[in-house]
Amino acid sequence: MPAFADYVLFGALQLGFWGAVLVCAVAATVLAVRRHSTPDPAVHAPDPVFWDVFMGSAVALPAILIPTLASPWSGLVLAALGTGAGVAAYRGSPQILAWQERRRQQRQNEPVHTAARAEHDALLSRWSHYELDPACCIDYPAMTDVRLPETSALIRAMREAEQLRAVPHQGYAPAVVRFGLALAAAERAAGIPGGNTAVGR
Repeated sequence: MPAFADYVLFGALQLGFWGAVLVCAVAATVLAVRRHSTPDPAVHAPDPVFWDVFMGSAVALPAILIPTLASPWSGLVLAALGTGAGVAAYRGSPQILAWQERRRQQRQNEPVHTAARAEHDALLSRWSHYELDPACCIDYPAMTDVRLPETSALIRAMREAEQLRAVPHQGYAPAVVRFGLALAAAERAAGIPGGNTAVGR
């Protein structure tokens, strides 16, 4: 009786092991095929898809065949498990691939976002002199007069950059550039010689 219990336990462990291998192999293969497939025939690359299927099959088929040699019913269970894993991976692949693409885009945007934040801080510091320094307020009142078109455009550009700063966003760096251009245009309209060289005296 103990020998039978040990046999059943060993069979269950073996089935669990091969089942986990099969599920991982099938899911990874489906995701890789979906990632390398494209509806555009002009950019369709069959080689990566072929190797995705080949490598996935090289893992999935032994995961089914080896337990089947010991117990045919194990093969049926694993085949059903693999089919379910494939269907689930296929249905969930658009969301998974979209998440991976967002992560990749965020990693690419992070250096640009960091540089834009530094430039944004410098522009805000430059602007703060006109807003907080009493001498600048007296000498260049146009910089805080939102009735002027250049100053009004500056305020809008500053608010836009601030709104996009919270998270790495593709539009943040261009917004900071627009903020800098609007600040320079407002300084020229206010008659500040040499841009911000009059600030910080």
